[in-house]
Parts: sequence; C-alpha cells; structure tokens
Amino acid sequence: MEIAMMRHACLLMAAALLAACAATPGPMPEQDLAGPATVRVLRDGDVWTADYVLDRDAPAWLFTDSALTRVDNQPWRPRAFTVETPGVRIERRGWHDVLVGEDGVPVPRRVRIRFEPFSGNLLAAYDPALTFTDGSVALYSDQFDMRPLANAADADALPMDLNGVELDGEVVRALFRDQAGPVLMNGERRAEAERPEAPTYVLFGDVPVDETAHLAAVFDPELPAWIETELSAFTPRVMSHYADRLGAGQSARPTLMVSWAGPTPSLLSMGGSVLPGLVIMTFEGVGVLEPTPEVRAGARWFIAHEGAHFWLGQVVRYERVRDMWITEGGADILAVRALARIDRPMTRAPDCRRRWTNAPASPPGPFTRRRSAASIRPITPAGPCSTCWPSPARRERAGTSSPWCEG
Repeated sequence: MEIAMMRHACLLMAAALLAACAATPGPMPEQDLAGPATVRVLRDGDVWTADYVLDRDAPAWLFTDSALTRVDNQPWRPRAFTVETPGVRIERRGWHDVLVGEDGVPVPRRVRIRFEPFSGNLLAAYDPALTFTDGSVALYSDQFDMRPLANAADADALPMDLNGVELDGEVVRALFRDQAGPVLMNGERRAEAERPEAPTYVLFGDVPVDETAHLAAVFDPELPAWIETELSAFTPRVMSHYADRLGAGQSARPTLMVSWAGPTPSLLSMGGSVLPGLVIMTFEGVGVLEPTPEVRAGARWFIAHEGAHFWLGQVVRYERVRDMWITEGGADILAVRALARIDRPMTRAPDCRRRWTNAPASPPGPFTRRRSAASIRPITPAGPCSTCWPSPARRERAGTSSPWCEG
C-alpha cells in the first residue's frame, strides 16, 4: 500500500511538472540568442499565444501600437493579453503599454503571452482583430511589435504619435502560424507567414478567397449576399478608373476583407480602413440587410474612398498622424469624382452630396497643435484641399513625380 501511494504521489508530481513546462517557456536555445528579436504568434484550437525571443536584456519593452478604445477611452491590451512568464507584467505608461520586469530586473529573454483577439474599435488606429462568423480571425500584424527601453519611466515622455521618434532596437520579426492549416497574408495562403515591412492583417481560418486577376476577396459567410455581389463587381471598376487616370497605384491586385457583425436592431453601420494592398470593411445592422439605393450608394462610396488611398495615402503619403486630414479629404474628393464618372446615379445620394458641399471653408487650425486621445474623431474633408494629385500627363510635362496642389 505504501509503495502504491508513493508511486501515485510521483505521478502527480510529474503531471504538475509537465503542466508547468507547458505554461512557461523552457530554456532558450543558444541559436535563438544570436538572432533578431522575434515573436511567434500561434493559434492552437481556441488558444492563442505570442512567444517572444528578445535580443537583449532590458528592464522594459515598449509596445509601439498602444491606442485606446473608442468606447471608453481605455487601453485594450490589459483586457486581452495575459503574461504567463513569471516576473513580467504589462503596465500603462503615458500613452503606451509597456512590458516590464518586476523590481526593475531585466525582462526575461523569452516571454510567453496568452491572448484573446480583441476586435473593439480603437481611436485613430487599426483594430487589433477582425472576427468572422465562421470563427476565422484576422490579426493586425503590428500589435505585437516592441522596442527596448532603458527603463519603464522613459515611456512617460514619449508622444502618442511615434512617427519620427528615434527608438532603440529594430522592428520585432513576427511569424504567424495556425495549427489548423495555412494562414492568409497579402492574398496568399502560407503554412507560416512572416510580417512584411508594411503592416497588414493575417487571416486565421479557412474562409474562402474569391480570386480574380484584379482582386482577392474574403467575405464573411454570413454577410448579406447583395453586399458580396456588389463589392465583387464594383471594386475592380473603381480601381481601374483610378489607375487609368493616376497611373500605377500601390497595389495592382489588392485584397478586400469584409466581416459581418450581425443584424443589430436599429443600426446601419459600415466601417473599415485601408493598408498597403488591403481594404478591410465591417458591416453591421438591420439597415444593411437590403440593398436600398442609399445603402448601395454608401457601400460604393466607401470602397471608392478607401481604394483612393492606394494612391493618395500610400504613393503620396503624410509624415505625421496630425496631417491625416490631407489624405482623408483628398480621398473624399477622388471618390466623388470617380463616382461622378462611373456611377452618376449613385452620386445623387445624400451622403455624397454632403461630403462634396459641407467641407469647412476655413483651415482646420495649426497642424502642430497638441491633441489628446479623447479629441481624436473621424476625419472629414478639409476645406483648403480641392485637388492634390498630378495626372501622369501633368507629371510628365512638369518633369517631376511630386504631387502638386491647387485649391
């Protein structure tokens, strides 16, 4: 009996050790120490993990993407990220989330974070995740980027907009893998995707990809059928229109990724944004279940505006977030003109008229003024900008590829 009890106790201890090993990263292989800082993002069933191998000893690491939520103006990462490595925590310093070692000791060179994809809307930033009704999830690639700090307090002095700020270290190399099968990035399925230089979304799941010569489209399986039909037909038309008049854009074959948030009562919602080679959209509400003229015009307007950013915003870019109004107002103008050419009946929709006629007559104020996160709101067309793009012919006559403006 005593021997049996000892054997049982040994088995329990072994099980506990195995569980601890599963929760805490094991010894770091020597070859990992020599490479760049790397994060491996993995989905294994319902479990999401981000395993970091850091390239130096530092008491703190700054998450370079740390926007607040639009609903309550609070950090999203503490709700979604759980640090499983002992002696490490995430804390908010100034405008940013920071990974810190307890009592000022360096963060271990290997850190595991377990997370839940966060699909809430953020202020002036890309949503960390897009969710689809079949369980597929698209993750924003740059949410995992970090840079070393000499101490956590250094984050207190950093501005909200890190463009132009000199940070130590290099961009963390990010790898994405799904145990269930290949992931989708830049319109291609891959067993493991490595984040490109420009930020993007990486899709986990087997939602079908509709591929043509000019577009790779991912539509939520529960999306109202008319939206898929409409966008599949109209998106190539408006992209061709821009290319014919403005020359080559950022991408000759963009990806369109459209999710469905459900038929929420008393709601009509279309939202989204654009990244290099990618337009993302989310539809929600009973108001979009049927293709009324107003809703159809809104969908076309949206894709025309976001598609314009492949030229104005990516070929011609702003340097600071505070200058976003230039490309937002310009994209509105390009969309109005595109719809007037290829879709005249739809341009009579009230929303298009408002965007064309309701631009403020005076400048929006000094570009360098400080703004709190609470003051950021959706950008509307800016009065001073009426045309901010050179036609290929004008660029050739001027002997330059630089944009000109007249207003």
